[in-house]
Amino acid sequence: MKKVIALSILSSTLLLASGYRLPETSMHSTALSAAYVANANSADAAYYNPANMAFNPDQNQIEGALTYINLSSIKYTDKRTPTFNSESKTENIIAPSIFFTSKDYNGFRYGLSLNTPGGLSKRWDSPYAKTFAKEFTLKIIELNPSIAYKINDQFAVGGGLRMVYSEGIVKSDGSGIGKPVIRDMEADTIEYGYNLALTYKPVSQLHIAATYRSNVNLNHEGNAKLYLSGTKLYDGGASVEVPLPAIAVLAISYDFGSTVVEAAWDRTFWSKYKNLDFQFKDNVPMALKSAFDDPKPREWKDTDAFRLGVTHQLNDTITLMAGVASDENPAPDKNLGFELPDSDAILYSAGLTYKYSDQVTFGASVLYDSKDKRSVQNDVAVGTFKDASATLVTLGLSYSY
Repeated sequence: MKKVIALSILSSTLLLASGYRLPETSMHSTALSAAYVANANSADAAYYNPANMAFNPDQNQIEGALTYINLSSIKYTDKRTPTFNSESKTENIIAPSIFFTSKDYNGFRYGLSLNTPGGLSKRWDSPYAKTFAKEFTLKIIELNPSIAYKINDQFAVGGGLRMVYSEGIVKSDGSGIGKPVIRDMEADTIEYGYNLALTYKPVSQLHIAATYRSNVNLNHEGNAKLYLSGTKLYDGGASVEVPLPAIAVLAISYDFGSTVVEAAWDRTFWSKYKNLDFQFKDNVPMALKSAFDDPKPREWKDTDAFRLGVTHQLNDTITLMAGVASDENPAPDKNLGFELPDSDAILYSAGLTYKYSDQVTFGASVLYDSKDKRSVQNDVAVGTFKDASATLVTLGLSYSY
């Protein structure tokens, strides 16, 4: 039974945005570096801005996307001894998503999204790094039914229910550097939250939008196995509560005719993550308490991301898109480790759609996330993490009826 999960799983698995967020889960959002809130005008508005469903064409829309994600190998160079130098594995992941928005029902629209808002994987085989993070793998799937109401031609509101499922694996192994403590945990959980949205159109060309996605506390319970010198000393229940943080977005877009420009600011409330504290059902042997049972401070900070996206209708069939974004990381130097060697990032993206018929549109987009080199000095790492990056390629198909 998959139960115990740590926030370190969550935070270490995603290097695409601050912490463990994956803001780009559709063809349009990948192409625009997630500057896709005020101008969300396809079926994926059900996730990115449900209020915008009220301004969509009066028809049912369904859209599917498949995103290939490549996480580069991260290199760590230690200032104390080359023995601690480490290199993570390259990760290749497929993340699917599907979105639906309804036609108008007396001012109401209904939507549904199923996507991957975070997760992925990080693995280290180097002896020093795997002492802390041999494997951290996480899947997060969110089902989000939503509704919108068009108050008038200028103003609409929307909202929905977040149903979040996650499962993961966390392993660490210190035997390679003479610290024979090993942990092996598996986990899953289902939790709930909500999202709210509004869009205001003072004139037809200008959209002003705000969205809020609530914090979801992930209350995990299950089983943990802990070893010392090859001997299993604990095999029993454990639990931990960690936040999937709230996100607030303000965005504005303007339609210049054939070109739409959108600017967005989003804030992720990572400050909910103050420490990582496992609770074990039974007593943990004293020899393992400091490694696994004592609370580990995190003290993350809230982060800001600034995004700019441009959509240009080249002709009746082809639409071009491009985006750029800057994104802060939430982890302070004093608590940075191998489970999340995160740093500030710049994102670049582009894409296009092709309108095959009045009902069918397909397209592709690509995003490159370049992470800064980061040097730290703390109890775990005294050195530099570098070469972290991510590449996303998304293929999408939409159908209207």
